[in-house]
Amino acid sequence: MTAADPVAPQTAATTHDDPADGILGRRHRALTLGIISVVSLIAFEASAVNTAMPVAARALDGIGLYALAFSAFFTASLFAMTLSGEWCDRSGPLVPLFTGIAAFGTGLVIAGSAQSMWMFVAGRGVQGTGGGLVIVALYVVVGRAYPERLRASVMASFSAAWVVPVIVGPLVAGSVTEGIGWRWVFLAIPVLVLLPLAVMLPALRALPPGPPAGTPDRRRILLALAVAVGAGLLQYAGQDLTPWALLPAAAGLALLVPCVLRLLPRGTFRARRGLPSVVLLRGIAQGSFVAAESFIPLMLVTERGMSATLAGFSLTGGGLTWALGSYTQSRRRAEPYRERLMSLGMGLVALAIALMAAVLVHGVPVWVAGASWVLGGYGMGLTISSGAVLLLKLSRPGEEGTNAASLQTSDALGSILLVGLAGVLFVSCGGGSAAAAETASAAPPHAFAAVFAAAAAFALVGAYVATRLTPRDAAGRGVTSVPPSGDPGA
Repeated sequence: MTAADPVAPQTAATTHDDPADGILGRRHRALTLGIISVVSLIAFEASAVNTAMPVAARALDGIGLYALAFSAFFTASLFAMTLSGEWCDRSGPLVPLFTGIAAFGTGLVIAGSAQSMWMFVAGRGVQGTGGGLVIVALYVVVGRAYPERLRASVMASFSAAWVVPVIVGPLVAGSVTEGIGWRWVFLAIPVLVLLPLAVMLPALRALPPGPPAGTPDRRRILLALAVAVGAGLLQYAGQDLTPWALLPAAAGLALLVPCVLRLLPRGTFRARRGLPSVVLLRGIAQGSFVAAESFIPLMLVTERGMSATLAGFSLTGGGLTWALGSYTQSRRRAEPYRERLMSLGMGLVALAIALMAAVLVHGVPVWVAGASWVLGGYGMGLTISSGAVLLLKLSRPGEEGTNAASLQTSDALGSILLVGLAGVLFVSCGGGSAAAAETASAAPPHAFAAVFAAAAAFALVGAYVATRLTPRDAAGRGVTSVPPSGDPGA
């Protein structure tokens, strides 16, 4: 049995070339524009925060907590993603989506008004809660509202929605940071929440109903809460690096490991073929890319003397080529080669991170940083969007929320663990010392080199996992069917 199309009865008589039935046709235009508005908001926030973060961390005397300010977002989103998946499967995506947008804006206000680095980290956590609710709800919207043949194009529109924000975001955020202060980068963004609210509501109310609602799986929600708490304890221990830090580290591992094994599809960490490998790859891809990207602006500011504006702008090319890579995977002729494209994508990410490490050598032109991120962004576009398409293809009706939550949980967990590892390496190599917090050039280059080396190594692991995404039948042939019963990842 192939994965059912939740709107197939409405579109079976429509040809694939009917412009009225495309993602911007009459049937789907309002919903597509609403989705693009929401993703654009998240994209603008991400590009703006990357630009302002080095200045904010130094202003709050929090260089030692620099990595935690990024990973706190993903830690909070871990719990919110699973909650959103259960919420969406039981009552539809409308309420979790709008609740998430509100929480996202609230977190920005907290971060922008923070008087200490720990308050700033707390604001990032509230943002993560909102982001986790939003992203899973959007996946459910795509699974329920669009036929399977349009989903790759919708995922490509997710990436296209980043194009303008990654161009405008660093320039605006850098100008605001250097002109009137980093706080306004955070405090001004919540105004943009109003546009997605206005655009999305009518389209969401017209969504086709999902399967009959059941009882939320409280076990999965509790597991997600335990994973988030465990990840938080590990991050706290990673920032301390004293013998006493072993206690929260041990408690974090005791919570994290058994709960993650139960929360994600069986066989995920063995790279079992099909859905488990799709989920694993997304975590590796997201984690390796974000771990490197989080330290790039700081590296360019402290090691190469760039302004916050130019450092943030160096990441712009990656956002543009991410959209191009996503468009590449959305083409119909690319479908038979999806697994190879994803493996190529991870190879490009590994190469990009390795080239970024070369920028630490002052004889290497600084433009290499931007050029390398062009390669990495294209690789991520090939990989991330394809993973979402495969997930929806392997999901049965009524399980889109749960499986999307697993995918996003893997994204967040990969980001938490690898950004956390990057933070540990950075601090242990002297990058988070008191001297580094006081001067712009005290962080030793080898602290950044350790971060980039670890991220590149994990990206290479992802290139291998990308060869195991297609399920096989008894004869060893690739299949795209969903098991008739039981855990699709079992």
